[in-house]
Amino acid sequence: MLGPVAAWRPAGEPVALGAPRHREVLARLLVARNRVVPIDRLVADLWDGEPPAAAVAAVRTFVAALRRALEPDRPPRTASRLLATQGPGYVLRADRDAVDVCCFEATAARAAAAAPLNAVALWDEALGLWRGPALADFAHASWCVAERTRLTELRLRAVEQRADALVATGRARDALPDLEAHATAHPGREDAWVLLATALDRAGRPGDALAALRRAHGFVVRPAGAGPSPALARAEARIAAGRSAPGAARTTAGAGIADSVWDRTAAAWDRSVPARSRARLHAAAGLVRDLAVTGAAGLAEARAQRGEVVAAAEATGDPVLAAQVIASYDVPAVWTRADDPAASGALVRAAARAAAGVPEGPPVLRARLLSVVAVESRGDAAADRPLPLAVAAPADEPWRLRAERAADEAVRLARAQGDPSVLAFALNGAFMQAFGPCGGAARRAAIGVELTGLAVDHGVASHEILGRLVRLQALAALGDLDAAGAEADAVDRLAHRHERPLAGVFTVWFRALRTCEEHGWDRARPLYDHALAATATSGMPGLAAGADALVALVPVLRGEGLPVRGELAAVDVGPYGPWLNPLRLAAQGAHDQARNALAAAPRPPHDHLQEALWCVLARAAAAVGEHQVLRRARDELAAAVGESAGGGSGLISFGPVRHHVEAAAAALREAPGSCPPGGR
Repeated sequence: MLGPVAAWRPAGEPVALGAPRHREVLARLLVARNRVVPIDRLVADLWDGEPPAAAVAAVRTFVAALRRALEPDRPPRTASRLLATQGPGYVLRADRDAVDVCCFEATAARAAAAAPLNAVALWDEALGLWRGPALADFAHASWCVAERTRLTELRLRAVEQRADALVATGRARDALPDLEAHATAHPGREDAWVLLATALDRAGRPGDALAALRRAHGFVVRPAGAGPSPALARAEARIAAGRSAPGAARTTAGAGIADSVWDRTAAAWDRSVPARSRARLHAAAGLVRDLAVTGAAGLAEARAQRGEVVAAAEATGDPVLAAQVIASYDVPAVWTRADDPAASGALVRAAARAAAGVPEGPPVLRARLLSVVAVESRGDAAADRPLPLAVAAPADEPWRLRAERAADEAVRLARAQGDPSVLAFALNGAFMQAFGPCGGAARRAAIGVELTGLAVDHGVASHEILGRLVRLQALAALGDLDAAGAEADAVDRLAHRHERPLAGVFTVWFRALRTCEEHGWDRARPLYDHALAATATSGMPGLAAGADALVALVPVLRGEGLPVRGELAAVDVGPYGPWLNPLRLAAQGAHDQARNALAAAPRPPHDHLQEALWCVLARAAAAVGEHQVLRRARDELAAAVGESAGGGSGLISFGPVRHHVEAAAAALREAPGSCPPGGR
């Protein structure tokens, strides 16, 4: 209905509906929404009150033809279950998810209730269902005027709400092309002009924004004597005063009061607290911690300032002050690849120095310092030597042992002290160190359960979000997508309520992963495009770098064989080059170079993508006959056969680990001079 009237079979092939009258009968029954339409009503609507003598017989002929087209496998002389005769007329019993209008309305309702970051993809999905004007074949039919009008208004609102969500997530430039076309095509819509002006202003074009609002005054019709549009006037005043901050289109008076209070308090602090006061260092550390959860810009600024605050604290020569400042940054961390590995390594060393400087310090302080070591040693950020080669046998890695011991000791101390905030931070460290051998999703799920329960009991919102994200990732690895989806919904609600916009980046990724698992790559691809766009502006380079390459590998690793030659050539592999390059070389037919790259590849980091990267190495090794790497990959992955490859990231899945292990075993069996089953 959202375009010319059409129908498709489940496999996607179009249904031949026949002549225009046949399609009109189908459309009229669809508009009735599972209600009976009497045959007299059909006759009156189809011929607009002037039916021919044989109109009833004609309608019956149209219905019979539609039944044959819609249910070609229905046995002769059996009642139609889809287009049924009931009482004096006919009813079309179509499932809601089989009718594009119903799908549009349901998706739009979900988008309207979602946080802006998640709403954009949902609005794209809803608007993507439109193929043209509603009921386009019957623009002049009186029976569908009301429905066409209703659907057109819903679509216009959807366009505006999608733009509003883009602007709210800092993507004003992306919203401009559609908004400019929308306002031009529908110049009487006040909201369209306000949104366009807001987007222009946020994109750094306040002059164009004010010009657009001046144009709008000539188009927006107001009742006689009502004066100019208040909404347009408010937007002009806001933009002229330079007050168009994120969320300004929906700003309340309370925001202005908060800004005023902040300005007065900050000024009083600056006047009252002496320069070089230690209180300033404590306050700076607290501000940096709070800044990190405000969004992309705040996170990047916090990352830049944190090292300076720590250096300033150490420069005082007071080991207790330095320890307190270093230990105060308990911002929840959910991704195991550091945004700045060098800075993380420096912080680990600073925390270790601080702990050594206060050997008899309070247990709470020591627990926090050890938690800093555990969290900042995520992945291999604390590695003090090159990573062992994937081709070699597993070896001891002292930096990992130090981090794991720090995590264990932090949890022990925190439990003994009974301080929920200290225990929450320690559990964050335990989570970061729960990526040792492959197959640790169940352990991480248990950490997520404890962390969530602790945060709920004690009202620690940031760590509740963390606990639920930990659960989401672990459940995705274990294949429980319904439970993971429930955690994603809870994260979105909490993030919206407590202004934690970056949490939504991870739920956007999860919904792409889930769509791929349940509906296939083609349905998931647009959602992955949205996830990549959201990540690119998230201020999290540890997550963003190489993400395009991971997405590009999803259809390859979920299938069999190698990428199409040149398919990955232009993709930026980011930090994943050592593990992805052998596959790219194998796909290009450069087998010797691929074997050399495999021989030089380090073992995958102990992080969210460990299993996925072992699968990539296994695929490349099988293709070029590098059996030593292939055996190591098979053996490492064996512990994760009940999990999804990459699913523990909550971002991507290369399918069941079991399939990759079986493929590796099969390739080894087929190799010349292969060992007996189970041999190395």
